[in-house]
Amino acid sequence: MYRNLGLIFCVLMAFASTSSSAIASDHQAKTVVLVHGAFADGSSWQKVIPLLHDAGLKVIAVQNPLESLESDVAFTTRAIRDAEGPVVLVGHSWGGVVITEAGGDPKVKSLVYVAAYAPDAGQSLVDVASKYPDQESRTTYVKDEDGYLKISHDGISRYFAAGLSPDEQRLVAVVQGRFHVRGTTTPVGHPAWRDKPSFMVVATEDQIIAPQLQRDQVKTTNAEMVEVSSGHVAMLSHPKEVAELIVKAAQ
Repeated sequence: MYRNLGLIFCVLMAFASTSSSAIASDHQAKTVVLVHGAFADGSSWQKVIPLLHDAGLKVIAVQNPLESLESDVAFTTRAIRDAEGPVVLVGHSWGGVVITEAGGDPKVKSLVYVAAYAPDAGQSLVDVASKYPDQESRTTYVKDEDGYLKISHDGISRYFAAGLSPDEQRLVAVVQGRFHVRGTTTPVGHPAWRDKPSFMVVATEDQIIAPQLQRDQVKTTNAEMVEVSSGHVAMLSHPKEVAELIVKAAQ
């Protein structure tokens, strides 16, 4: 009799363990959707993607047109729709504004901001940035007659991609996407970080987005934070630390 009871107990424990594992698995994200910032494209995640694959995660790097907040959110939403959920949504720089708006999708379980803006309801990028002193890097922005911005090659090497090798800086300059100025003044609706767990990479040497702005957002969003001694493109200069935080957000 006792032997039978012991066998039953073992079976029940095994079942409970299996059920617990299944429940834990259901709560873990399966896909990471990466959203690049202004003056960039999906290749900005090239060093992070292999690390996420090694961690067993699927990855989609969105190629946003940088025409407007609405169009970038639409592109990102389609990527979320096509992804196997649950999803971790990651944004760099301007991409933080995009994921703040697009992250309300029910498939999104957590948000990761990498040296990024995280506006509150009714705020635009300009609203957030205007509370802090202008960065010297702004003098290297060039606007054409159609309202599209780019950064000069000197601005890329000195400010945007500071800390990278000269070859990497040249590549960043060549593939940079033109960003329409209308995106900077469009407010977000309901910020997804108010409802979803948020994580932030603060780049302490950033010359595009003030590090203090980034630290203040950590408090506002109640995010889990890691600081890296990096310029603006932390995912290229510190891919390991960025990938580790994304994996943590997936868990």
